[in-house]
Amino acid sequence: MDDMLTLGPNARFIGKPGSRAALDTPALLVDRDALERNIAAMAAHAHTAGVALRPHAKTHKSARIAQLQVEAGALGICCATLGEAEVMVTAGIPGVHITSPQVTEPKIARLMMLHARPHEGLSVVVDHPDNLAALARAARQAGKPLDVLVDFSAGHGRTGCADEAAVAALAREAVATDGTILRGIQSYSGNLQHISMRDERRSRALAQLDRLRGIVARLRDAGIDVPIVSGAGTGTFDLDPEARVFTELQVGSYVFMDVDYLRALKDGRNAPPFETALFVATAVVSVNAQGYATTDGGLKCFATDGPVPDVARGAPGSRYEFFGDEHGKLILPPGAPRPPLGAMIECVTPHCDPTVNLHDFYHVVSGDALVDIWPVDARGKR
Repeated sequence: MDDMLTLGPNARFIGKPGSRAALDTPALLVDRDALERNIAAMAAHAHTAGVALRPHAKTHKSARIAQLQVEAGALGICCATLGEAEVMVTAGIPGVHITSPQVTEPKIARLMMLHARPHEGLSVVVDHPDNLAALARAARQAGKPLDVLVDFSAGHGRTGCADEAAVAALAREAVATDGTILRGIQSYSGNLQHISMRDERRSRALAQLDRLRGIVARLRDAGIDVPIVSGAGTGTFDLDPEARVFTELQVGSYVFMDVDYLRALKDGRNAPPFETALFVATAVVSVNAQGYATTDGGLKCFATDGPVPDVARGAPGSRYEFFGDEHGKLILPPGAPRPPLGAMIECVTPHCDPTVNLHDFYHVVSGDALVDIWPVDARGKR
């Protein structure tokens, strides 16, 4: 009973043969074996390419998965939010880098509280002189300088300095300001990661990295040390190292893969370079309609900012459609028999990061068995 209170209703199935098909649904599944192979594959790629890994925890929000990445050779973990960073530092994960600016008084206060705790290598990006000044002032008051990376917008425009001159000016200011230590430059081209054609993705990524190379050279020529150049993503993981600019890769979704990334990274290959390791298990709850069945996995189970989920197991040839908050529509192939009530249908997530944030637990499976349950530690942490 205690396990059910802390790990949900499926805790009773842990370790039982065949339990994967018996789970209470909807349930977020992670295939442990595929996950571990993906982590190992990216680690091997980075080693061969001569670049470090600082994977992005915004994908999995899990201290257990972050630890697996560090054990495989990652030098640290990226976090999109301060809340994620608090979870990772508490779990003892080293090298936590916060990739979004922290600018409000409450966030800066929390950042200083986190910075005061024992940790190894906490850092944060800045993209504006006012934010740099506020962080430096808080760090001086705390009596402990703060590591910062200057963020370059990289053509995406979400955050970051708008141009090369602004990056150089802010970097010089970070070096000269008491309370901050410049550790490097961040440049994430999020707008390039899902480009469907590999040649276009490559040409645009390398063109953007030419700009970044110029920024780094300009700073080093001015005598400013830039030990870290951080960025990249799953969509350009094997393209960005060609430019020999990044010292580390902020890849994230490779651990799981999703419908969008599976399509993008299959371009020019027989199969994507990483396996699908994340699924949402749903159950058929109604079979009265002609041509489709209704499942218990709806809008509250899947991210809706991309394609619809792909049906992976349980109904070959079927197509999924959203059918409301709590339900999905399973469109059956012509002439196919309707699945029985209670049949389990596993779907590939359309966009893994926000899908994960809708669930409390990972149901860790190996083969046909549930082998563990891991909490989504940083779910909803801002």
